[in-house]
Amino acid sequence: MAMALLGVAMPSSWPSFQLPACGTRKVMLVRATAAGKDIELGARDPFPEELESKFGDKVLGNASTEHIILVPSRPVEIAQKSCAELPRGATAMTEKEAKEFLRKVVGWRIINEDGCLKLQGEWNLASFSAGVELFQRIAAVAKAENYFPSLSLDRKNRAKVDIWTESLGGLTENDFILAAKIDKLKTSDLIKRNRVWA
Repeated sequence: MAMALLGVAMPSSWPSFQLPACGTRKVMLVRATAAGKDIELGARDPFPEELESKFGDKVLGNASTEHIILVPSRPVEIAQKSCAELPRGATAMTEKEAKEFLRKVVGWRIINEDGCLKLQGEWNLASFSAGVELFQRIAAVAKAENYFPSLSLDRKNRAKVDIWTESLGGLTENDFILAAKIDKLKTSDLIKRNRVWA
């Protein structure tokens, strides 16, 4: 069966992905088929470019078409940088600048807490000990960068990581660099897996 990426035919040897809608909010559930096995890669919010292109109007609702999502290579670029000391007189990013940088990291969102912009990542984990292990992995990255996020783990094993530059009361490039480095961590062994019954 041939696949399509926004109407462009792709070879059937490529992995396939499905894009369902969840309630009234559209998220992308990425599921690949490789070597005859389904592999769930997780869900994410659409990128701003995808929303602007109205991809949902073009691809959702056509159950007979398989879709391919190509994750942008930009997260790799910023992950290769290192957190740097802020220059004298530095200021926090505006919300518009932060949204531009958000395109460079996958799976993070910007939150506004009392006028302070922060990056937030969230993981649904298999157990409390998986949360501790995730935090140890994040701590190793943060220590290497000498740049430390806020970590929390609730009773439902949901881990949250908030990153911001406290001295400026907002976001800087360093926050996005750390988020990109955290994105590169292996977490598939820690994530809660939902059982599917046939």
